[in-house]
This record gives sequence, C-alpha cells and structure tokens, in this order.
Amino acid sequence: MSDLQQEQIPNTPNITEQFPIPPEGRVLAIDPGTKRVGIAVCDPFRITVRPVETIHRTNWKALLVRIKDLVRDFDAVAVVVGLPLEFDGGESTMSKEARSIARKLTLSLSIPVFLQDERVSSYEAKRRLWERGANLAETRKKVDSEAASVILEDFLAAIGPTSRSEIE
Repeated sequence: MSDLQQEQIPNTPNITEQFPIPPEGRVLAIDPGTKRVGIAVCDPFRITVRPVETIHRTNWKALLVRIKDLVRDFDAVAVVVGLPLEFDGGESTMSKEARSIARKLTLSLSIPVFLQDERVSSYEAKRRLWERGANLAETRKKVDSEAASVILEDFLAAIGPTSRSEIE
C-alpha cells in the first residue's frame, strides 16, 4: 500500500491519535453501493456489531437524511464508510463514489467520518449468510447490511480496544 493510500484510508492502529474518536459510543458503518447502501452499528462499548438495514438508494439528499436519522437514533459518535478498492489497491469508480460520500458526510455531520478498506466485505458477508443457512433471496436481501458489519468489525479491529479493558 502506498503512503498516499495509507493517508487516505485511516485504518492504522493509531487512528484515534490522528482522528479523535471518543473511547466509547456507537459507530455506524456504511457499505456504499449504486443501488443499495448497507448499514451496521456496534454497541456503545464496541464489542458487538450488528446489521441494521439496507437503504434503497434513490438520490443523495434522501440518503443523507436517512444516514443523519440513523446517526441520531443510535447516538453514533463516528461513521465508517467502506472503501471498495481494487484488489491491487487501485481506485475504482465505486471507491471514488465512496470517497465522495465520505466527504459529503464530513460536511453534513458533526462527528468524525472514516474510510475503511472493504475489498472482500461482500464475499465475507455472503459466506456468513450462507453459513447461517440463508437462501439466495435472503442473501440478496441481507448482503449489504452484513457487508457493513464486516466493514465495521475490520475498522474496530484496526483501531484496537478502546473501552473494553474498562469492562473486563
């Protein structure tokens, strides 16, 4: 990964030093897509992650309103947007769109917004759903929010334990 990509994808272990994030509080994850946007959230102690919903994308304004509502409803302290890079680390059309979404959210929300490499999140989401016995129709319905869960789990693993030691 080049230095430029490392800067643009804040998923290093010292991310909380570079971009302040409260040690506790829910984080909302977004798996951006052209037609559907998956949403996931973690608990306030960042131990468990769960899929929330799939938003059927119509236009940017409607998407922003729904994300703002979710941030408020879950009292989220940060948002993570999945960044779908190519397998070689290069940019794709969708990764440029994800960066655009992250920029717009940064301007619209009063909480930090992060990008998280999500190259294999959809594959992992499908694998998990199939392991749970989901059929093809169920998998199609749930894959986006499950992918958002994978993105959030990867992000939380990258920033390391925050308040976990306080409750263990």
